[in-house]
Amino acid sequence: MRAKAGKITTVFAPENYLDLERTEHRVIFENVESVWQALPKIAAYLKFRLKPAINGKLIGKPFLGNAVFVGRGTTIEHGAMIKGPAWIGENCEIRNGCYIRENVIMGNGVVAGNSSEFKNCLIFDEAQVPHFNYVGDAILGYKAHLGAGVILSNVKLDKSEITVPGPDGKPVATGLKKFSAVIGDEAEIGCNSVISPGSLIGRHSIIYPGTSWRGVLEANHIVKSRQTTEIVPRRR
Repeated sequence: MRAKAGKITTVFAPENYLDLERTEHRVIFENVESVWQALPKIAAYLKFRLKPAINGKLIGKPFLGNAVFVGRGTTIEHGAMIKGPAWIGENCEIRNGCYIRENVIMGNGVVAGNSSEFKNCLIFDEAQVPHFNYVGDAILGYKAHLGAGVILSNVKLDKSEITVPGPDGKPVATGLKKFSAVIGDEAEIGCNSVISPGSLIGRHSIIYPGTSWRGVLEANHIVKSRQTTEIVPRRR
């Protein structure tokens, strides 16, 4: 049997993973018991609160849709594409080749880099997603960092509802078919790691490069992934 989402403990409360003072969009988390419940609220929040404006600096000719807000001090480089609806904070770097799709919120001081794709996500202040990343249906905390090539996978292969391992080991239904991960404040995900749907990474935790991970990682822990190698003479 699966544990019902409405009856789980406060172990999945937003405050356990995120400093809500590190985003000006904290209202999204009002009446949210489990942190992933904020994800379906992003679209409605942007629909009613977004006021399009471009206050930053455009280098060359990046593409910006009509439903886009860009804060002061933000730089958007040539070759970036922001379809919107999207809210980009102040002093961000949106680098060449960045693809920001619908329903994206980025805080202040965020780095969104080359060949990185974003959709339906909330990025807290000073998070860094700089190289070859996919961030879909996710929440990244304050100063969270994704190494090059990190993928936050948001859909199960069988397209079924996503669950999260509960504190008693039983799966907790999220009610979502698209949900990749919550990456807590100042967590570090190593290069080329794949984070599977329904993952929660605690504050200040680290996942080694090249790791395939699914599940709940408590704060201040390290996932060490080591490969076995063999060296043999080359035959010529």
